[in-house]
Amino acid sequence: MQRGLLLNADDFGRHSLINGAVEKGVAEGCLRSASLMPGEPCFSEAVALAKKYPQLGVGIHFTLVDGNPVTSVGEIPTLVTPEGKFLPNHTAFVKKYLQGGISLAEVRTELTAQLDKVLAAGITPTHADSHQHIHILPGIFPIVLDILEAHGIKRVRTPKVSGRPMDFFTGGLGQIIGRWGLWGISAFGKWQAKGRGFATPDYFSGKVAGDAVDEATVLSIVEEMPAGVTEVMLHPGLSNTELVKYSGWEHDYEAEYAASCSPKLKVLLDEKGIVPVNYADMER
Repeated sequence: MQRGLLLNADDFGRHSLINGAVEKGVAEGCLRSASLMPGEPCFSEAVALAKKYPQLGVGIHFTLVDGNPVTSVGEIPTLVTPEGKFLPNHTAFVKKYLQGGISLAEVRTELTAQLDKVLAAGITPTHADSHQHIHILPGIFPIVLDILEAHGIKRVRTPKVSGRPMDFFTGGLGQIIGRWGLWGISAFGKWQAKGRGFATPDYFSGKVAGDAVDEATVLSIVEEMPAGVTEVMLHPGLSNTELVKYSGWEHDYEAEYAASCSPKLKVLLDEKGIVPVNYADMER
């Protein structure tokens, strides 16, 4: 494979309007990969859709923040709030982690249970990534690799964002720090993964701390794609109004859905000889 475009839909299974966007993206567009959240309310619906579309590669979207655990909360007290939910976001988790308040044994227990649930549903994940990139944190990433390796899953996301240096200095100070921090730990994670025989996309793109990946953004990524596999992280959905209310995240889900189904994208891929792929298409 010279060049492959890997559009991946995160948060599969979180809401029916996300599942619907994934289905349309596969049936009508260039989406060939999605990451399944094991503890979320529309998990079973997502599993049924995945089985309906064999061309869709389904990974596991490991979740330790902003979601629901699979394990009994009594077994993972350092990972949950008094209400039995995960901590609300990446910032809260990292703060507690750096203060020594997160048990890595509990992380292993919960992530193992999440993978077991996906496997029990009849889905063998093509790869693993995570909600808000928690899996790439030092100390947690080796646990993730251990769990995957034990089940013969040898493909993983390392969100080392590709782009021009100037792209890392846009937005507010928090966004700039977030981009550089993620780049650094992802570069180290990529080195760890490769050292253990894991495949990971050659390049990673997506707005990790900014606006949505709309049609114009995807087209510009394709125009400049180098040889290899480029992953573009998406969070598609069919209704901004409903999904922003549900998630609390001011994100343009509809724009990312539209990008995955863009007729212009199909034409451009054909012109350049680039194929839509999923993680299973990558050589190890």
